Amino acid sequence: MEEIVVIGGGLAGCEATYQLAKRGFKVKLYEMKPRKFSPAHHSDTLAEIVCSNSLKSNSLSTASGLLKAELGLLDSIIIKTARENSVPAGDALAVNRDEFSRAVDKKIRALKNVEIVNQEVEDFPTERTIIATGPLTSDALSKKITAFLGEDNLHFYDASAPIIDGDSIDYLKTFNGARYDKGESDYINCPMSKEEYELFVEELIHAKRAELHDFEQSEIFEGCMPIEIMASRGKDSLRFGPLKPVGLKDENGKRPYAVVQLRKENVGGSLYNLVGFQTNLTFSEQKRVFSLIPALKNAEFVKFGVMHRNSFINAPKFLNKDFSVKGYETLYIAGQLSGVEGYVESTMSGLIAGISMAQKLNNLPFPDLSSRIMIGAITSYLVAPNVNFQPMNANFGIVAPLDEIIRDKAERKVAYSNRAIRELSRIGEEYGIITKTDC
Repeated sequence: MEEIVVIGGGLAGCEATYQLAKRGFKVKLYEMKPRKFSPAHHSDTLAEIVCSNSLKSNSLSTASGLLKAELGLLDSIIIKTARENSVPAGDALAVNRDEFSRAVDKKIRALKNVEIVNQEVEDFPTERTIIATGPLTSDALSKKITAFLGEDNLHFYDASAPIIDGDSIDYLKTFNGARYDKGESDYINCPMSKEEYELFVEELIHAKRAELHDFEQSEIFEGCMPIEIMASRGKDSLRFGPLKPVGLKDENGKRPYAVVQLRKENVGGSLYNLVGFQTNLTFSEQKRVFSLIPALKNAEFVKFGVMHRNSFINAPKFLNKDFSVKGYETLYIAGQLSGVEGYVESTMSGLIAGISMAQKLNNLPFPDLSSRIMIGAITSYLVAPNVNFQPMNANFGIVAPLDEIIRDKAERKVAYSNRAIRELSRIGEEYGIITKTDC
């Protein structure tokens, strides 16, 4: 059997590789690490997570929770491994990023019909190929993709939050608790008074930022807004964003003026992520300004936040709903390069590309998933005509309306999820795409 080429060993590439390999296809997976690293990657392993360690909520009252449930039905290796390497994070699925990456790497390498080639790819075949090189696609391959499509890649900025040493937190100035008591008090909350908050915002707005070189500030993607940009939009913008105190009460039962939340990066709680603190401040300014948070006065930064370019194609112009390129039956573009946004969404794109490729090569049909299913809603958005296309993540706003009117918002979202799971289960069984394999 002829080999299938998968370019890129991130979440989408690994998911696509697994879906193809479990169906008996030989896969040659290209990953340029460790011979060459992007500006944001540092690990030798596959499926490296470089920004937040959270894959968002597990709850079926959330769009992300529904998407993960759908991927679980379709035997996603990424979602399964994430659950196996999770750390406490309330109702969210957060992972120990190093253990998660090592686990995925081990599982992919154990697949007997997969060959991993560690080299940079500068060109690609237009048949039996899935390009999943991610938002930091190398310059050489990016130029080749641009030339092939006949249009410049679009791009936006992505910013990651800093990580601090848990031992350096002043716990006397914190309280534990998840928002609205969801979860097992897995977040550490750092309250701020009005005076402390206003000083923090003032210093944050005027702090020195890292140079973006050839990047343009106006192209920052709203879904990963740097905290200093958000702060500049109004003195209370952070209190209605990542520092909102709503749903939180301190040990005295009072709601603080503002709250910075810390989320575990590992099970032991030795490392913590500043939730919502994506930033492009210089490293020295991150240390100075973020130390104005009372509980983080003496914080030791294990990893500073960084900002980098994310590339994506004009999906409505170039892609079909199964992530195949228009006019090329077995050439696919998956991952954030395809125009999805988020870890779970990227995983989904690789899964759909892998299953779709397998179905085509086996002369079997692949279902046109409707917008009643979250996967179908996202893929429908990607291919709908849009002159100002921007990446999209899972949300109920793109899902087809319910047949019944449910006024309670939480109940309505659960109804969306239950409907989607029923429909995907039925379609999956009908088309034979729901299969389970130990991995």
